[in-house]
Amino acid sequence: MLIEQTLEGLRKLKLIGMAQALEHQSINTAIHSLSFEDRISMLVDAERLARDNRRLKRLTKNARMKVGASVEDIDYKSTRGLDKRQIASLANCDWIDHGQHLILTGPTGVGKTWLACALGHQAIRRGLPVVYYRFTRLLEELEIARGDGSLPTLRMQLSKAKLLILDDWGLSSLTNRNRQDLMEVVDDRTGGGSLAITSQLPVPQWHDYIGDPTLADAILDRMVHSAHRIELQGDSLRKTRAAKP
Repeated sequence: MLIEQTLEGLRKLKLIGMAQALEHQSINTAIHSLSFEDRISMLVDAERLARDNRRLKRLTKNARMKVGASVEDIDYKSTRGLDKRQIASLANCDWIDHGQHLILTGPTGVGKTWLACALGHQAIRRGLPVVYYRFTRLLEELEIARGDGSLPTLRMQLSKAKLLILDDWGLSSLTNRNRQDLMEVVDDRTGGGSLAITSQLPVPQWHDYIGDPTLADAILDRMVHSAHRIELQGDSLRKTRAAKP
């Protein structure tokens, strides 16, 4: 009877991992020979692990990542210009802690999105909040949010992410309002978060793509100068894999 009351109390306190571990201990006679201190330590470890798993699940759901990639599965055999040392350094996520950015460029199909998502998932595993957006979809959501009055809320959500992934940068032209929205999003990253940008468009063409010289200078000054760069090369991996029997 006492164990049931204890379990109920732990659940009310939202110590779910500890409650499950205690229930396991109560039916595992081998554990009964352990000291009180050891059994308490096991309960605390179980609660910590349960909380870590819940946080990981929540961060993964909120990130809305396009693909479930991981840095352990990166293919270095394909001639894409990947540097193992650079990837290993990026996988430490120190660049995110320091508010630096990442720019991945190259032709379609070489794995830019996959690599960005792999590094995004790595950041999540380190406990960092991440948000993924296709760039055109983000511009659409900003426009919708402006219309229904939720723009401040959306901007706040974006600013809370330690890493904001903008996929397929430069595929559609920008309006004046798009440029202003982009400036606000990028400026909110300054000192508080990082960007990971994928694009088929080479960086030297980004100024012309943005269009307005003054805003382009301001946006690129915040994005490019503190960015790590990966220029992927080679043929489309999708095309290559599809050609295999």
